[in-house]
This record gives sequence, structure tokens and C-alpha cells, in this order.
Amino acid sequence: MLIHFWGVRGSIPAPQLPSQFRSKVSAILERLTPDDIKTPESRERFLATLPQWLFGTVGGNTPCVSVSCDSTSDLIVFDAGSGLRELGIASLKEKPRRNHFHIFYSHFHWDHMQGLPFFNPGYDPSVSVDFYSPLQNLENAIHGQMTSPYFPVHMESMGAKKVFHQFTDPVQIGDLTIRYKKMNHPGDSYSYKITEGDKNFIFATDTELSANDFQKIDENIEYFENTDCIVLDSQYTLGEAIEKYNWGHSAFSLAVDFAANWGMKELILYHHDPTYDDRKLFNMLQSARWYTERMGIKGINISLAMEGMEIKL
Repeated sequence: MLIHFWGVRGSIPAPQLPSQFRSKVSAILERLTPDDIKTPESRERFLATLPQWLFGTVGGNTPCVSVSCDSTSDLIVFDAGSGLRELGIASLKEKPRRNHFHIFYSHFHWDHMQGLPFFNPGYDPSVSVDFYSPLQNLENAIHGQMTSPYFPVHMESMGAKKVFHQFTDPVQIGDLTIRYKKMNHPGDSYSYKITEGDKNFIFATDTELSANDFQKIDENIEYFENTDCIVLDSQYTLGEAIEKYNWGHSAFSLAVDFAANWGMKELILYHHDPTYDDRKLFNMLQSARWYTERMGIKGINISLAMEGMEIKL
């Protein structure tokens, strides 16, 4: 099972500003010494010493994560945020090209849908796209964003074969089994769990964790316990989460508590606030790791979701 991140921001795309880029270049030059540029090897060593927030970027596209496996050439996609455009561009370069995509929507807020009109494979008649949601208005919601006056190209112009599924029973694609669970978010949001053999992966964006999510009841135990990797909404600091109670997002420290409660092995902090720059996001990652040490939490690897990042289970 290979997990690829195409979009990691929440609410609205947040491209890096020219001023932010200049600030990074300036900070890198301040660290540079003549010895660092003497040879190709010294340059590589210098770059390797730079902090992650300075050398690279988390990315500015809204939610889109794909999952692939060896048992099928089909691609499973969670959410169709602006990152879906990047996925589509990349898929056109693949040989052989993929011709079947399964898109699962967590919910229909704009940042999780806005990439579909720019998904190039969707206009190819040789491609099939299956859409999934537990909500009944799936087809109307998708068609609705591609109607006048909101968008000039209607859904009918997308030549791919399209099938809309109201998700009820578990879905089997190759060796992957996909299930869902309703989470706490205004208007509802759904997490998805993929199982392949003894490996489990959960995609849980846009959720405000509550006491109910920590309860050791059968439904929660079956879904959450001993998950190998979870991508989890961790948009806020604890202070911000208190200030923005009932906005539908979680604090990174609560995400750590949740992962520890269920014996999860890998936690990926996700749905980054569009106002946070790379430095603040990596500071939050450092704080999350510090929090695990302070609380004596063992056995959890914590990472920050970044565009282009891949995880193999």
C-alpha cells in the first residue's frame, strides 16, 4: 500500500508568497560560509544541514491523498481538493497511464471539491471515475459546483465514464477493503479506513475530536484500534482549538492523545491552516513530538503531511 500526498492544506489554497520565498533565501544566505560552496560535496552537506522549513515547503494545495497497491492498477483517491489537479497532471506522465480512479469524498465543503474541474483524466473518454460518499446528494453536489454561474464547464463535458455510489457496505478494490465512519464536523464529515492484509490506514480530515472518539466501545475499537497509519486533522494549537470550539478541527496535542489512546503506530498531522507558514508548521510538529516525550507516550511516529510525501505500508 503506497500513500501519496497531493494536497495538505485546509479551507483554501495557500501558495507560498514571493515575500516568503525571499525571506527563506535570505535566511539560507545568512548561514552560508565560503567553505560551504567550495565543492559539490560541501554544497550538499550544507543543504543537508538546513532545517526542513527552510529548505523546501509543505505545500499549498487543499486536501487530496491517493492510495495504490500491487493488486490493482486502479487508484484510490481521498478528496478532490486542488491537489487533485497535481495528481491528474502526474497521472498523464505515467506509462502505462491509469484508466480507473475511485474518488471518496469526506464531505462537500469547497476545499475538498474544487480540484475536480481541473482533473485532466476526467475529460478522457477512455478513463473511468467512480465517486463515493455516504451522503445521498453525492451526484447533485458534484454537478452543482460545475454549473453556471460558478464554473463555465459543466460536468457533462467531462468525457470519462462516471459512476456515483452512495457508500453503504464496505467497498472492495483489488486487495483493498474501504470502510467509513462519521466524524464530528459541521455538516458532517466521514473518515475512511483502508485494509490490505494486516495493514490498516485511516484518512480522517476535518474532524473535531471529542470524548466520544476516545471511548472503548466496540464500534470504535473495531475501527481505530492498532491502526498502522492515520492522517488526522491537526489544524490548531490547543489554545486555538479552545478559541474555535465547534469549528470542526482538532489540536495537534489532542491528535497525539487520540493516536496513543488507540495504539496507532504512525500519526500524520494534516489539514494545515492556510495562514501558517512552513516555519510555524514545523514548530507544531516539533511541539507534537515534544508533547509525546513530556507525556511519556511511546511507539508513535509523528510526521507533518507535505505535498509529494509518500508512505509505504
